[in-house]
Amino acid sequence: MADITGKDVLERLKSVRGPDMEGNIVDLGMVSDVFISDGKAYFSITVPAERAKELEPLRQAAERVVRDMPGMKGAFAALTADKRGGAAQAPSRPVPQQSGSHGHAGHSHAGHAHAGHTHAAPPPRKPGIPGVKHIVAVASGKGGVGKSTTAVNIALGLKSLGLSVGILDADVYGPSIPRLMGITGRPQQLEGKLIKPMENYGLRNMSMGYLVDEGTAMIWRGPMIQSALLQMLREVAWGDLDILIVDMPPGTGDAQLTMAQQVPLSGAVIVSTPQDLALIDARKGIAMFQKVEVPLLGLVENMSHFVCPSCGTSHDIFGHGGARAEAEKISVPFLGEVPLAMTIRETSDAGTPVTVSAPDGPHARVYREIAEKVWQQLEGNGVASRAAPEIIFE
Repeated sequence: MADITGKDVLERLKSVRGPDMEGNIVDLGMVSDVFISDGKAYFSITVPAERAKELEPLRQAAERVVRDMPGMKGAFAALTADKRGGAAQAPSRPVPQQSGSHGHAGHSHAGHAHAGHTHAAPPPRKPGIPGVKHIVAVASGKGGVGKSTTAVNIALGLKSLGLSVGILDADVYGPSIPRLMGITGRPQQLEGKLIKPMENYGLRNMSMGYLVDEGTAMIWRGPMIQSALLQMLREVAWGDLDILIVDMPPGTGDAQLTMAQQVPLSGAVIVSTPQDLALIDARKGIAMFQKVEVPLLGLVENMSHFVCPSCGTSHDIFGHGGARAEAEKISVPFLGEVPLAMTIRETSDAGTPVTVSAPDGPHARVYREIAEKVWQQLEGNGVASRAAPEIIFE
């Protein structure tokens, strides 16, 4: 049998009727480009923002018809909200205006609120991950600052506190978690469409690096990145977790916006080196999280200083104290300084993070202290006991 193509998937999706049973979702221009990897199809469906919750059955139907195609291993469709109008909004029907009614999705903030209403409804609640209490993003404004190494060691530091912890590698283009965790192989598919996460050092984790070959070039557009991230979040059997750490890709692109806008993040940790150039980029990440109202749990200064192993002298190769000063300037917690150390680099490359390979050493102690401050921030924000809303899988 010939491999299924994106064109084949689009033909099958023409069998899915559009909103209000008018036309089909392909001819209405609602379906993004289709990406197929390892026998699974990824695509998104653009819908009016105010009807996103109402049109969830449409998304499920699209997934189902593609998943049922002969030779297809799986399918994942994500709803993307269009607040500006356009082809995808053409089929929308008028919503009866009744005082006291709370059965519809509310009014959009996009500038087309109905006359006579002077206040907007609160934004729709973001669906959480069943069993996961907290989701925390570890982010940076630029690459090369040691964010992934920091994320893994913070996660392991949280694990050492007796917490149940997972880590998601959200860097679709350059996944690092498989190497940092010393894991190879493919995850297993459980009954239904859930995937069993990989695990090492007691840390459940998932990464695109487990799903595609290491040398594969990921040439994906925004909707495909969104679909892949949401699948790794919501179609993985994470089980009960106190906290899920998300290792974000550097910058402020599609992946970051997907996580910030569609996932109920309890907070974000920003990683930067001390020099001005890194801090300039870190400020962009800070501004993004502030705009989407994600709490900033604090800043970490990585590669803060170098201690010569021969003479014991400390050298500020990239400067020193820049992240601390920035944290004080914007009134967010400063979580700690991580030195530039050969031990951290060597253990990371070997897949034996310093927090587990040398748990009693000074570097592991730094990461544990940062992890403790992160957890204290979550408890201090009053979110440590708040259960995530449930979502229902087919």
